[in-house]
Amino acid sequence: MEATLTSTGLSFDMTENQRMIADMVRDFAEREIKPFMREWDDTQHFPIDTFHKMGELGLLGVLVPQEYGGSGFGYTEYVTAIEELSKVDPSIGLSMAAHNSLCTGHIMQFGNERQRQQYLPKLATGQWIGAWGLTEPNTGSDAGNMRTTAVQDGDYWILNGAKNFITHGKSGHVAVVIVRTGEVGDSHGMTAFVVERGTPGFKAGRKEDKLGMRASETTEMIFEDCRIHNDQMLGQIGEGFIQSMKVLDGGRISIAALSLGIAQGAYEAALQYSKERQQFNRPISSFQGISFKLADMATEIEAARLLTFRAADLKNRGKSVNLESAMAKLYASECCVRVANEAVQIFGGYGYTKDYPAEKFYRDSKLCTIGEGTSEIQKLVIGRAILK
Repeated sequence: MEATLTSTGLSFDMTENQRMIADMVRDFAEREIKPFMREWDDTQHFPIDTFHKMGELGLLGVLVPQEYGGSGFGYTEYVTAIEELSKVDPSIGLSMAAHNSLCTGHIMQFGNERQRQQYLPKLATGQWIGAWGLTEPNTGSDAGNMRTTAVQDGDYWILNGAKNFITHGKSGHVAVVIVRTGEVGDSHGMTAFVVERGTPGFKAGRKEDKLGMRASETTEMIFEDCRIHNDQMLGQIGEGFIQSMKVLDGGRISIAALSLGIAQGAYEAALQYSKERQQFNRPISSFQGISFKLADMATEIEAARLLTFRAADLKNRGKSVNLESAMAKLYASECCVRVANEAVQIFGGYGYTKDYPAEKFYRDSKLCTIGEGTSEIQKLVIGRAILK
């Protein structure tokens, strides 16, 4: 069952657009992703050709207006697309979310008209893949203490430093990076720039060897006297951190949707297996110990779905989603870890092998409680909002 929230109330029916997107993504994933998942996971291969195909389907510009080459849809359709991808391969769902919400979303939200015309059509159609750089080796949640700097030199800025844990940090054609242009710790001391691949002084660093999400590329981005023109600045000097927090409000809805897809995929796999697996001459689903696990999984997923679509609906209507996106991200991400854990348990010994899907959902799930703000940071955001 899908749940959507509209301005007129609660509806448990998918819209026509959602149904169309779900069917399209399901068919694409079955044909273009599922046969290669094991190979991509084993080798940590980022399937950039697959992403170009996704761009042709409009999946890399879901939220981008049609005038810029995008699909022109809203957050409910976006959540649906990420969930369907992530039910098959969460790595692909993660990369799609990072491309759409972070890089493309930042340019769409804070770029000027020239920047939108220059970058959005290439990003929305999948001609270019996007990256977004906030995190640094010593500043994860503590972004205010970032060390990557930009020093003004006439009409240019000289960037020096490094970002890490960056999705598409090597393969991305363009990156939005947030760097320090003022004092350490000053929330108005950071500025966002667009940097194209091939710019002298901009290169990829080490690629991370990860527990899960292995087909989603994660690398360092390094800047060594990287000289970029003032025209590449997004917004004004000192707005980078504030922009980033607004971008992350939407990004957290993406991770909630990713979590939802992982949980649903793990649950469906466990449910099917429990009906087929025989012990003591009966399917294991008939035992209360298993059926209660499935009941808890299904209930938690439904709660995560409602939180996620409520945040998506508010975002569609231009409302503040700082609290709601944090709640959705916190609950959905923790839910997907619990559900994936129980799926492995239901599969038993087979759940520990790569021949069945449970172990991959289990490995992939954990990132959701870490990326785009840890669960602890979400609780900090929620606490601040409810104690205002």
